[in-house]
Amino acid sequence: MNARLEARGLTLAYDGRVVVEGLDFALPDGEVTAIIGPNGCGKSTLLKGLGRVLAPVAGEVRLDGVRLDRIPTRRIATQLSMLPQSPVAPSGLTVAELVARGRHPHQRWYEQFGRADERIVREAMEATDVARLADVPLDELSGGQRQRVWLSMTLAQQTGIVLLDEPTTYLDLAHQVEVLELVHELNTRHGRTVLMVLHDISLAARYASRIVAMHDGRIVADGTPDEVVTEQMLAEVFGLRASVIAEPVLGRPHVLPLGLPPGGLPEDVHPA
Repeated sequence: MNARLEARGLTLAYDGRVVVEGLDFALPDGEVTAIIGPNGCGKSTLLKGLGRVLAPVAGEVRLDGVRLDRIPTRRIATQLSMLPQSPVAPSGLTVAELVARGRHPHQRWYEQFGRADERIVREAMEATDVARLADVPLDELSGGQRQRVWLSMTLAQQTGIVLLDEPTTYLDLAHQVEVLELVHELNTRHGRTVLMVLHDISLAARYASRIVAMHDGRIVADGTPDEVVTEQMLAEVFGLRASVIAEPVLGRPHVLPLGLPPGGLPEDVHPA
């Protein structure tokens, strides 16, 4: 498997509390990979470690064979972009102004925002269908529109690898599908390698070619949706009784919850 981004023996912690320990991971190039798992299992923590938002306690993350901590921040930002769970922009910023910020890593003090940058920003807004909103303040947009604008900024950044932390959070089902369709286009039309954290297992199976299931800071399953999304995995990882059927369009796994096991959730499973 070709992988530009890899973790080896990665241990991550907050205030001395280990969340991810001794983890090995390789992100396959040219694919959409989804991380699933119950709350508190380390999904977002792993993403932060891979994006150099959180420094490892032990182990390392490598980009193109080089440790992240040895690569200048600006250079990383031209190769890898990360959209956090609840991104925040300055009040009053317009759509075009936010998308233009995706060009900052590619500029130098002696190079001002030029015609090439303007073209890339315009194309990014057109690709995400927000060009008509260019002069509209972000504060006036719906949740789904804002997510498309943030993804537009990520597209303008022109990185080969995109990390998305729960990009569908707080969105209704229609807007979740809208955002995930755009993620699909980032991969298929624009050639981006995508790693995203998702809560909805059926949507993860629908839009990702690879699923990574985490539990208690460890990867417990890694493979295609058919290989990972099974009734046994749902019981062991989520403490959930469910039936897994093939959805009618692509035949991807679809989860039908049947309820909790007798006695409720196991003590080590947090509700997702």
